Amino acid sequence: MTAPAPDLSIVIVNWNTVQMLREVLESVFAHAGPLALQVIVIDNASEDGSADMVAAEFPQADLIRNTENRGFAAANNQGFEIARGRHILLLNSDTLVLGGVLAASVAWLEAHPRAGAMGCRVLNTDRTMQPTCSMFPGPLNLALLGSGLWKLRWPAWLGRYRMTGWNRDSFRQVEVISGCYLMLRREVLDQVGPLDEDFFFFGEETDWCQRMRDAGWELWFAPVGEIIHHGSVSAKKLNHRRDVMLTGALVRLNGKHGGPLRRALAWTILFGFNLSRAAFWGLRAALGRRPADADRARHFRQVSASLIGRG
Repeated sequence: MTAPAPDLSIVIVNWNTVQMLREVLESVFAHAGPLALQVIVIDNASEDGSADMVAAEFPQADLIRNTENRGFAAANNQGFEIARGRHILLLNSDTLVLGGVLAASVAWLEAHPRAGAMGCRVLNTDRTMQPTCSMFPGPLNLALLGSGLWKLRWPAWLGRYRMTGWNRDSFRQVEVISGCYLMLRREVLDQVGPLDEDFFFFGEETDWCQRMRDAGWELWFAPVGEIIHHGSVSAKKLNHRRDVMLTGALVRLNGKHGGPLRRALAWTILFGFNLSRAAFWGLRAALGRRPADADRARHFRQVSASLIGRG
Protein backbone atom coordinates (compact mmCIF):
# COMPACT_ATOMS: atom_id res chain seq x y z
CA MET A 1 0.00 0.00 0.00
CA THR A 2 1.37 3.42 -1.00
CA ALA A 3 1.99 5.81 1.89
CA PRO A 4 0.04 9.09 1.72
CA ALA A 5 1.94 12.07 0.34
CA PRO A 6 3.34 14.46 2.95
CA ASP A 7 1.62 17.82 3.26
CA LEU A 8 4.86 19.64 2.55
CA SER A 9 8.32 18.83 1.18
CA ILE A 10 10.91 21.36 2.35
CA VAL A 11 14.02 21.63 0.16
CA ILE A 12 17.11 23.22 1.74
CA VAL A 13 20.33 23.74 -0.22
CA ASN A 14 23.44 24.13 1.90
CA TRP A 15 27.02 25.19 1.32
CA ASN A 16 29.29 25.61 4.35
CA THR A 17 26.69 26.99 6.77
CA VAL A 18 26.75 24.17 9.33
CA GLN A 19 25.54 26.13 12.37
CA MET A 20 22.83 28.00 10.51
CA LEU A 21 21.73 24.73 8.88
CA ARG A 22 21.46 23.12 12.31
CA GLU A 23 19.35 26.03 13.55
CA VAL A 24 16.98 26.11 10.59
CA LEU A 25 16.40 22.35 10.82
CA GLU A 26 15.69 22.66 14.54
CA SER A 27 13.19 25.43 13.81
CA VAL A 28 11.49 23.45 11.03
CA PHE A 29 10.89 20.37 13.15
CA ALA A 30 9.94 22.46 16.20
CA HIS A 31 7.30 24.40 14.24
CA ALA A 32 5.89 21.70 11.95
CA GLY A 33 2.56 21.81 13.79
CA PRO A 34 0.01 19.40 12.35
CA LEU A 35 1.83 19.04 9.02
CA ALA A 36 3.33 15.81 7.76
CA LEU A 37 6.75 16.97 6.56
CA GLN A 38 9.42 15.67 4.27
CA VAL A 39 12.65 17.61 4.80
CA ILE A 40 15.31 17.33 2.10
CA VAL A 41 18.83 18.72 2.53
CA ILE A 42 21.14 18.96 -0.46
CA ASP A 43 24.71 19.66 0.58
CA ASN A 44 26.84 21.22 -2.15
CA ALA A 45 30.18 19.67 -1.15
CA SER A 46 30.57 21.64 2.07
CA GLU A 47 33.91 21.46 3.86
CA ASP A 48 32.59 22.32 7.33
CA GLY A 49 30.99 19.00 8.25
CA SER A 50 27.46 20.09 7.32
CA ALA A 51 26.45 16.77 5.75
CA ASP A 52 27.82 14.71 8.64
CA MET A 53 25.95 16.95 11.08
CA VAL A 54 22.65 16.37 9.26
CA ALA A 55 23.20 12.62 9.16
CA ALA A 56 24.02 12.47 12.87
CA GLU A 57 21.54 14.97 14.32
CA PHE A 58 18.60 14.89 11.87
CA PRO A 59 18.30 11.30 10.61
CA GLN A 60 14.63 11.96 9.74
CA ALA A 61 15.77 14.31 6.95
CA ASP A 62 16.55 13.06 3.44
CA LEU A 63 20.19 13.97 2.76
CA ILE A 64 21.85 14.31 -0.64
CA ARG A 65 25.63 14.71 -0.57
CA ASN A 66 27.06 16.35 -3.69
CA THR A 67 30.74 15.91 -4.49
CA GLU A 68 30.89 19.38 -6.06
CA ASN A 69 29.06 22.68 -5.69
CA ARG A 70 26.34 22.30 -8.30
CA GLY A 71 24.78 25.70 -7.63
CA PHE A 72 21.41 26.68 -6.22
CA ALA A 73 19.21 25.69 -9.16
CA ALA A 74 20.71 22.28 -9.85
CA ALA A 75 20.78 21.35 -6.17
CA ASN A 76 17.13 22.32 -5.68
CA ASN A 77 16.23 20.27 -8.72
CA GLN A 78 17.85 17.25 -7.07
CA GLY A 79 15.53 17.83 -4.14
CA PHE A 80 12.49 18.12 -6.40
CA GLU A 81 13.26 14.71 -7.88
CA ILE A 82 12.64 13.00 -4.53
CA ALA A 83 10.03 15.42 -3.13
CA ARG A 84 6.74 13.66 -2.42
CA GLY A 85 4.75 16.49 -0.81
CA ARG A 86 1.51 18.04 -2.02
CA HIS A 87 3.29 21.35 -1.62
CA ILE A 88 6.98 22.21 -1.93
CA LEU A 89 8.94 24.88 -0.09
CA LEU A 90 12.29 26.36 -1.08
CA LEU A 91 13.88 27.42 2.20
CA ASN A 92 17.32 28.97 2.59
CA SER A 93 19.79 27.46 5.01
CA ASP A 94 20.30 30.86 6.67
CA THR A 95 16.71 31.20 7.86
CA LEU A 96 14.68 30.41 10.97
CA VAL A 97 11.04 29.30 10.85
CA LEU A 98 8.84 31.11 13.35
CA GLY A 99 5.53 30.05 14.88
CA GLY A 100 2.96 28.41 12.67
CA VAL A 101 4.07 29.89 9.34
CA LEU A 102 4.46 26.49 7.64
CA ALA A 103 0.95 25.27 8.39
CA ALA A 104 -0.54 28.71 7.73
CA SER A 105 1.16 28.88 4.33
CA VAL A 106 -0.12 25.46 3.29
CA ALA A 107 -3.63 26.35 4.46
CA TRP A 108 -3.54 29.65 2.55
CA LEU A 109 -2.49 27.97 -0.69
CA GLU A 110 -5.18 25.34 -0.30
CA ALA A 111 -7.79 28.08 0.19
CA HIS A 112 -6.68 29.98 -2.94
CA PRO A 113 -6.64 27.60 -5.90
CA ARG A 114 -5.48 30.20 -8.44
CA ALA A 115 -2.36 30.94 -6.40
CA GLY A 116 0.49 28.81 -7.68
CA ALA A 117 3.08 30.05 -5.22
CA MET A 118 3.39 32.35 -2.23
CA GLY A 119 5.90 34.04 0.06
CA CYS A 120 5.51 35.12 3.67
CA ARG A 121 6.84 37.98 5.79
CA VAL A 122 10.63 37.85 6.08
CA LEU A 123 12.50 39.51 8.95
CA ASN A 124 16.12 40.51 9.33
CA THR A 125 18.14 39.15 12.24
CA ASP A 126 17.14 42.17 14.35
CA ARG A 127 13.44 41.46 13.55
CA THR A 128 13.05 44.46 11.24
CA MET A 129 11.15 43.81 8.04
CA GLN A 130 13.12 42.54 5.03
CA PRO A 131 11.59 43.81 1.76
CA THR A 132 11.24 40.57 -0.20
CA CYS A 133 9.19 40.24 -3.41
CA SER A 134 9.66 42.54 -6.36
CA MET A 135 8.74 43.20 -9.95
CA PHE A 136 10.54 41.53 -12.86
CA PRO A 137 13.92 43.28 -13.51
CA GLY A 138 13.10 44.53 -17.00
CA PRO A 139 14.91 47.47 -18.63
CA LEU A 140 12.77 50.18 -16.97
CA ASN A 141 13.21 48.67 -13.53
CA LEU A 142 16.95 48.20 -14.10
CA ALA A 143 17.23 51.84 -15.15
CA LEU A 144 15.42 52.99 -12.00
CA LEU A 145 17.62 50.77 -9.87
CA GLY A 146 20.90 51.71 -11.52
CA SER A 147 20.17 55.45 -11.49
CA GLY A 148 19.23 55.44 -7.81
CA LEU A 149 15.87 57.03 -8.59
CA TRP A 150 14.12 54.15 -6.80
CA LYS A 151 15.26 55.69 -3.51
CA LEU A 152 13.14 58.81 -4.01
CA ARG A 153 9.87 58.77 -2.10
CA TRP A 154 8.02 60.80 -4.73
CA PRO A 155 6.60 59.99 -7.16
CA ALA A 156 5.87 56.59 -5.65
CA TRP A 157 6.16 54.68 -8.94
CA LEU A 158 9.93 55.24 -8.94
CA GLY A 159 10.13 52.56 -6.27
CA ARG A 160 8.11 50.08 -8.31
CA TYR A 161 10.87 47.49 -8.81
CA ARG A 162 11.52 46.92 -5.10
CA MET A 163 7.94 47.86 -4.21
CA THR A 164 9.07 50.50 -1.73
CA GLY A 165 6.48 52.14 0.46
CA TRP A 166 4.77 48.80 1.09
CA ASN A 167 5.29 47.44 4.58
CA ARG A 168 4.72 43.81 3.59
CA ASP A 169 1.78 43.69 5.96
CA SER A 170 -0.98 43.14 3.38
CA PHE A 171 -1.85 40.49 0.81
CA ARG A 172 -0.63 41.43 -2.64
CA GLN A 173 -0.17 39.77 -6.02
CA VAL A 174 3.49 40.04 -7.04
CA GLU A 175 5.76 39.17 -9.96
CA VAL A 176 8.78 37.70 -8.15
CA ILE A 177 8.94 35.84 -4.83
CA SER A 178 12.25 35.54 -3.03
CA GLY A 179 13.76 32.05 -3.05
CA CYS A 180 14.55 32.26 0.67
CA TYR A 181 10.92 31.17 1.30
CA LEU A 182 8.96 30.19 -1.79
CA MET A 183 6.11 27.71 -1.41
CA LEU A 184 4.34 26.26 -4.43
CA ARG A 185 1.83 23.60 -5.33
CA ARG A 186 3.03 20.26 -6.61
CA GLU A 187 0.99 20.73 -9.80
CA VAL A 188 2.87 23.96 -10.55
CA LEU A 189 6.20 22.10 -10.51
CA ASP A 190 4.70 19.36 -12.67
CA GLN A 191 3.40 21.90 -15.19
CA VAL A 192 6.21 24.48 -15.27
CA GLY A 193 9.16 22.19 -14.66
CA PRO A 194 12.20 22.63 -12.40
CA LEU A 195 14.58 25.55 -12.07
CA ASP A 196 16.69 26.51 -15.09
CA GLU A 197 20.18 25.26 -14.25
CA ASP A 198 21.80 27.74 -16.63
CA PHE A 199 21.27 30.22 -13.79
CA PHE A 200 24.00 29.05 -11.43
CA PHE A 201 23.45 31.40 -8.51
CA PHE A 202 21.28 34.40 -9.49
CA GLY A 203 18.09 34.76 -11.48
CA GLU A 204 16.78 31.22 -11.04
CA GLU A 205 13.74 32.04 -8.90
CA THR A 206 12.99 35.15 -10.98
CA ASP A 207 12.95 33.03 -14.13
CA TRP A 208 10.84 30.37 -12.37
CA CYS A 209 8.30 32.94 -11.17
CA GLN A 210 7.97 34.38 -14.67
CA ARG A 211 7.39 30.90 -16.08
CA MET A 212 4.67 30.30 -13.48
CA ARG A 213 2.97 33.55 -14.45
CA ASP A 214 3.27 32.71 -18.14
CA ALA A 215 1.51 29.42 -17.37
CA GLY A 216 -1.42 31.34 -15.87
CA TRP A 217 -0.67 31.01 -12.15
CA GLU A 218 -0.96 33.88 -9.69
CA LEU A 219 1.94 34.63 -7.34
CA TRP A 220 1.15 36.11 -3.95
CA PHE A 221 2.74 37.69 -0.93
CA ALA A 222 0.68 36.44 2.01
CA PRO A 223 1.58 37.75 5.50
CA VAL A 224 0.27 34.64 7.25
CA GLY A 225 3.44 34.18 9.29
CA GLU A 226 7.11 35.02 9.49
CA ILE A 227 10.62 33.66 9.11
CA ILE A 228 13.99 35.22 9.90
CA HIS A 229 16.47 35.47 7.03
CA HIS A 230 19.94 36.27 8.27
CA GLY A 231 21.35 36.85 4.80
CA SER A 232 25.05 36.99 3.98
CA VAL A 233 27.19 39.65 5.58
CA SER A 234 29.81 39.05 2.89
CA ALA A 235 27.25 39.91 0.21
CA LYS A 236 27.43 43.54 1.37
CA LYS A 237 31.11 43.69 0.46
CA LEU A 238 32.58 44.12 -3.00
CA ASN A 239 32.59 40.76 -4.71
CA HIS A 240 33.61 40.73 -8.35
CA ARG A 241 32.58 37.15 -9.08
CA ARG A 242 29.17 37.60 -7.45
CA ASP A 243 28.42 40.78 -9.39
CA VAL A 244 29.55 39.21 -12.67
CA MET A 245 27.09 36.36 -12.09
CA LEU A 246 24.36 38.83 -11.15
CA THR A 247 24.76 41.08 -14.19
CA GLY A 248 25.03 38.07 -16.49
CA ALA A 249 21.84 36.61 -15.03
CA LEU A 250 19.96 39.89 -15.48
CA VAL A 251 20.97 40.06 -19.13
CA ARG A 252 19.96 36.45 -19.70
CA LEU A 253 16.62 36.90 -17.94
CA ASN A 254 15.68 39.75 -20.24
CA GLY A 255 16.72 37.83 -23.33
CA LYS A 256 14.88 34.69 -22.31
CA HIS A 257 11.62 36.45 -21.47
CA GLY A 258 11.76 39.54 -23.67
CA GLY A 259 13.75 38.67 -26.77
CA PRO A 260 16.89 40.21 -28.34
CA LEU A 261 15.83 43.87 -28.06
CA ARG A 262 15.09 43.69 -24.35
CA ARG A 263 18.30 41.75 -23.80
CA ALA A 264 20.24 44.50 -25.58
CA LEU A 265 18.52 47.20 -23.53
CA ALA A 266 19.31 45.39 -20.28
CA TRP A 267 22.94 44.92 -21.34
CA THR A 268 23.27 48.62 -22.25
CA ILE A 269 21.80 49.78 -18.93
CA LEU A 270 24.00 47.45 -16.87
CA PHE A 271 27.13 48.22 -18.86
CA GLY A 272 26.49 51.95 -18.59
CA PHE A 273 25.88 51.72 -14.85
CA ASN A 274 29.05 49.76 -14.11
CA LEU A 275 31.17 51.89 -16.46
CA SER A 276 29.91 55.12 -14.87
CA ARG A 277 30.65 53.77 -11.39
CA ALA A 278 34.14 52.77 -12.52
CA ALA A 279 34.72 56.30 -13.81
CA PHE A 280 33.34 57.90 -10.64
CA TRP A 281 35.45 55.85 -8.24
CA GLY A 282 38.47 56.13 -10.54
CA LEU A 283 38.22 59.93 -10.37
CA ARG A 284 37.93 59.85 -6.59
CA ALA A 285 40.98 57.58 -6.43
CA ALA A 286 42.95 59.95 -8.67
CA LEU A 287 42.08 62.82 -6.33
CA GLY A 288 43.44 60.77 -3.44
CA ARG A 289 40.24 60.68 -1.44
CA ARG A 290 40.54 57.19 0.10
CA PRO A 291 42.59 54.05 -0.62
CA ALA A 292 39.37 52.03 -0.94
CA ASP A 293 38.28 54.18 -3.90
CA ALA A 294 40.80 52.45 -6.18
CA ASP A 295 39.42 49.06 -5.16
CA ARG A 296 35.89 50.18 -6.00
CA ALA A 297 37.01 51.52 -9.38
CA ARG A 298 38.77 48.24 -10.15
CA HIS A 299 35.71 46.26 -9.12
CA PHE A 300 33.36 48.11 -11.48
CA ARG A 301 35.90 47.97 -14.33
CA GLN A 302 36.05 44.18 -13.95
CA VAL A 303 32.27 43.85 -13.94
CA SER A 304 32.03 46.13 -17.01
CA ALA A 305 34.63 44.03 -18.82
CA SER A 306 32.68 40.85 -18.04
CA LEU A 307 29.66 42.24 -19.90
CA ILE A 308 31.62 42.65 -23.15
CA GLY A 309 30.61 39.74 -25.35
CA ARG A 310 27.35 39.15 -23.47
CA GLY A 311 25.37 41.73 -25.38
